[in-house]
Order: sequence, then C-alpha cells, then structure tokens
Amino acid sequence: MFSWLGRQAGGRERAGGADAVQTVTGGLRSLYLRKVLPLEEAYRFHEFHSPALEDADFENKPMILLVGQYSTGKTTFIRYLLEQDFPGMRIGPEPTTDSFIAVMYGENEGSTPGNALVVDPKKPFRKLSRFGNAFLNRFMCSQLPNQVLKSISIIDSPGILSGEKQRISRGYDFCQVLQWFAERVDRIILLFDAHKLDISDEFSEAIKAFRGQDDKIRVVLNKADQVDTQQLMRVYGALMWSLGKVINTPEVLRVYIGSFWAQPLQNTDNRRLFEAEAQDLFRDIQSLPQKAAVRKLNDLIKRARLAKVHAYIISYLKKEMPSVFGKENKKRELISRLPEIYIQLQREYQISAGDFPEVKAMQEQLENYDFTKFHSLKPKLIEAVDNMLSNKISSLMNLISQEEMSTPTQLVQGGAFDGTTEGPFNQGYGEGAKEGADEEEWVVAKDKPIYDELFYTLSPINGKISGVNAKKEMVTSKLPNSVLGKIWKLADCDCDGMLDEEEFALAKHLIKIKLDGYELPSSLPPHLVPPSHRKSLPKAD
Repeated sequence: MFSWLGRQAGGRERAGGADAVQTVTGGLRSLYLRKVLPLEEAYRFHEFHSPALEDADFENKPMILLVGQYSTGKTTFIRYLLEQDFPGMRIGPEPTTDSFIAVMYGENEGSTPGNALVVDPKKPFRKLSRFGNAFLNRFMCSQLPNQVLKSISIIDSPGILSGEKQRISRGYDFCQVLQWFAERVDRIILLFDAHKLDISDEFSEAIKAFRGQDDKIRVVLNKADQVDTQQLMRVYGALMWSLGKVINTPEVLRVYIGSFWAQPLQNTDNRRLFEAEAQDLFRDIQSLPQKAAVRKLNDLIKRARLAKVHAYIISYLKKEMPSVFGKENKKRELISRLPEIYIQLQREYQISAGDFPEVKAMQEQLENYDFTKFHSLKPKLIEAVDNMLSNKISSLMNLISQEEMSTPTQLVQGGAFDGTTEGPFNQGYGEGAKEGADEEEWVVAKDKPIYDELFYTLSPINGKISGVNAKKEMVTSKLPNSVLGKIWKLADCDCDGMLDEEEFALAKHLIKIKLDGYELPSSLPPHLVPPSHRKSLPKAD
C-alpha cells in the first residue's frame, strides 16, 4: 500500500516540509477510510464512542486544550503565549470565560460563532454539531494573525466551578465535549492556582473524561510566585495528592511550576526555578508540530484497537440473543453481566483489559439499543484492522521517520517563545559554564588566589602537580569518579597527565559549577581555556 507513498515522499523531499506532511496525512487518511471506518460503521462505533474522522481531523494543526477551575489563569496563559489580545478574551477574578474558544490563525482578526463554525469543512469542528444549540451558542473561533498560531491552535474552555448548579444549567454535556476535544488535541494542560488546589466534583469528572489520553496531559501550577518556598513545597505535595485521587495512572504527571503572565514576580526566591520550568514547558509545546504526525498515528492506532474491541462486544451480544421469545430479559441479563463478558472476551481474543471501554458507561448506552439489530462478527473486517496494525502501521512509521530527517525542524515561533531564545535573557545565559563568556578577563581569575594556595600544598614539581596529588584534592568534592574524570579531561588542556596552576584552578572552577547544580560542557568553551594555553587555539578570521 505504501509503495506509492514512498515514491511520492522521495519526489517531494526537495519540495519542502508541507508536502512531506501531506504525504503522511494522505497515508493516515487512506488507512482510516479503507481499514478502520468499515469496521466502525458495521458495529455502530460512532454512536457509542466517537464520530467518524474527517479530512480536517487529519490536516489540522496541533491543538492544545486548556482546562481548569475559574480564575486559574487559562485565558491569561493564552495571552502570555501570544503576547496579544484575541477576540472574545475576557480576564478577571470572577468566572469570565463561559464559552469554548478556539484560538486559531487567520489573516484578518475576527470571530466566528459556533453554528457557523460547525459547517465549515476546513475546520475540524463539524462533528460538534451533535451537542446542540446549547453548546454551539457557547462555542466560537477567534482568529488573528499571530506568529504562534501559524504552528498551533489553542482551545480555551469555560472555568469550572464547584457545586451542582453549573453542571445542570450548562444545557449540554460538558464532560462529553471535553472528551471529544481530548481525542483530537495534541496536548491537554490542566491549570491549577497555588491558592485553589481543591478539585471540585465537575473538575474531577472532567479529568476522568480524559481516560485513555494520559500521555497528552500536562499540569501547570500557576501563580506560584504568590507563595514562599516553604509554602510552595506544601502546595506541590497537596496538588500531587489531589491528582493521585482522580488520575489512576502509575506514572507521576509532569507538573510545571511558575507564574505564566507578563507581570513582575511577587516573590523572587524561586525565580530560577520558574524560568527553568517555563523553558521546559515551552520546549514541550514547541515540539508539537514536529510530533504531530506521530500523535495522529498513535491516536489512529488507539481508535482502531477500540473499534476492534467494540466489534467483539457488539457481536457477542448479538450472538447471545434468542431468536423469538425472552429478548428483553436476555438483554437485561447481558447488560448486568457485561463485566464478565469483558473478561471472557479478554481471554478468548488475548486483549488487554485497558483496551475495553468503561463498563458503566457502556451499560448505560446499551439500554437504548435492540441487540437483535446488531451485526454478527465479520472476520474479514477484523482481519483488515489486524493487518493494518501489524504491517501497514510500521510502513507509515518508517515514512514519518524519513520525512522527519529530510525536513527542517518545525518549532513554534513568535510571542513568548521568542522572548528567551537569544540574548542575555536566554535561559542559562551567564550561568554555570557560560559564566564569563562575554567578559575579557578569564572568569576563573577572580577565585584563582584561593585555588593557588591549595595548588602549592600539593607538592608541585616544575610548576605542575601529578594526577595522584590532584585526585587527593578533587575527591574532597564528593563528586562521583565519572564526573571527576570528565573534569580532569576538560582541565588537562595539554593532555600531559599533569595540571599546572591554571589548569588546577580550572578544575576547581568546573567542580564548583557542578556542585552549584549546573551541567558540565561536553568540550571546553573558549572563554574557559586558561590564558597560557590559548596560544594553541586557532585564531578567528
């Protein structure tokens, strides 16, 4: 199947990254339409789980879904990334965002209401029409010409309140809408306020709606500058405890700590931590375009496995139904025995328990169906999906790998992502091994008198100390031998197995860098080379 894809990829490598992405997109769409969709349609998958995928689902840019309780800074976070207001934006301490807002790129600034949005074939939102006018009246697309939005789209969600009132008065199934988005976005960011760590009932239900999408979830502990270090430690522990009760995964979720808005920090004690966390989050978001094809492939695999399991369940229920009398009683019996049926199917077809849909939700949906109208198992449809999973997917994965190597790295640019990429405010600038990079004087010189005193206590011969004597001093740092060995290689500039006083000072400086929590350079930067050893370096033109 993919021979034509391979030929197209080879011919398009020179045409640029857009054609490469289209090649993978075409392969994914073809696999879905030819292998997975027939199985879904035969067993009413779209009525039980998720609507059929459309062209826009394969072609859309990476999307980020923001979810959190009111006043945790979701809209402010988007404003922080874009460094620009967007249509429909409202920020305040009270619950302000009462709609889902898709923030996307557009040549002209403006907004599109939900009812018009779900009939646009170029947007991946057509299937949201099933949630009705109550939802569509609270859904809009905000478009603006922003560099960040050329690479990603961002979905802002209504702030979640505590209590029962808002769950009833929304007029649509909030958790079902979140689940729909979760299946299609590339990243789900849960925002928490350092002062609002309680997880309300609706927020808990919302998080549970992300079941099966755990790899997409990231957590942001926002407004962390409003507490001191000791309080932050307690807040972080309380947050992890609260999340552990609603997210049933053995892995610990990645939590980014910081204050994500363009205002002065109220407490600067943890500034370095906040900067490092922000850069980690930026790198995670910036990598989304590069990983978009792999994410869509992964989602297609998950969907195919669920469709296969669904077919087994539906066909089993059909097989167990009587042909004439006692249909309703048998239906009730089968629904009540659904957990046992799951176990039986797991054993019969060697399927993991994690591939099965939630029992309770499935039981509720089955109440509305006539089991006699279900289809019996069609082995050819199952074989087509099995063949796709075992053979075709690996071919497409190889194509994705080839195209990643042949196309330039795609990173999100613009907005806040450009603020710390260059210049003195780049993360780590002037710190660790980079300290002194823009100074004329050798950065080690300021502490060299102290290092010289130690040097002359180590019995230098002809101005140098042996490796044995150097080791006696270096091991007092308590760093492991693997690290000290690297420091030795960096400091022994002339590779003579001994250290002169400048090389020894450099070794002590590198030890200090490591003890301060910074990483050692893989090779010695020019500004750290001792002055007496610089004559051997090639001069710049």
